[in-house]
Amino acid sequence: MTMTRLLRWYGSGPLHLLVLICSFALAAYALVRLFSLRPLEVAIWFVGAAILHDLILLPLYSLADLSARAVLRHRPTAAPRIPWINYLRVPTFLSGVLLIVWFPLILDLPDLYPGATRLSGNVYLGRWLAITAVLFGVSALAFAIKLRRATRQTRERGAPGEDTAP
Repeated sequence: MTMTRLLRWYGSGPLHLLVLICSFALAAYALVRLFSLRPLEVAIWFVGAAILHDLILLPLYSLADLSARAVLRHRPTAAPRIPWINYLRVPTFLSGVLLIVWFPLILDLPDLYPGATRLSGNVYLGRWLAITAVLFGVSALAFAIKLRRATRQTRERGAPGEDTAP
């Protein structure tokens, strides 16, 4: 099979295919190892995760995404058209992942993890909020820089309908 035929058939290069095969092999190895140790717990976790994601989380974050798009749809026409939604999605996703992973400590449920961290149980909420604020701040700063560059480029090219004659 020639390279152009592979690219047309697969849609990407051979390195992408190799990485994809390796990731599936690693996931299969981990699944086999976990399933051999605790098959019932793995099956319950998998079904529970699928139900939690598909029936609860997917509608929630789809609704949040649609709401953000609807609220922020009306912008001044003079502003450059920049895809802004990912500047909200990325920090929200990262903050949500941190919340899902560390929720017992963030919600101050230290009975589940007594003395494992040697920190008092009331520091995690503040730290999670601070990390979330930093994530949104960095995202807002990145968006502001991109917006400024786009505005500058629009001015240099001349806005449509703008008279450039002296």
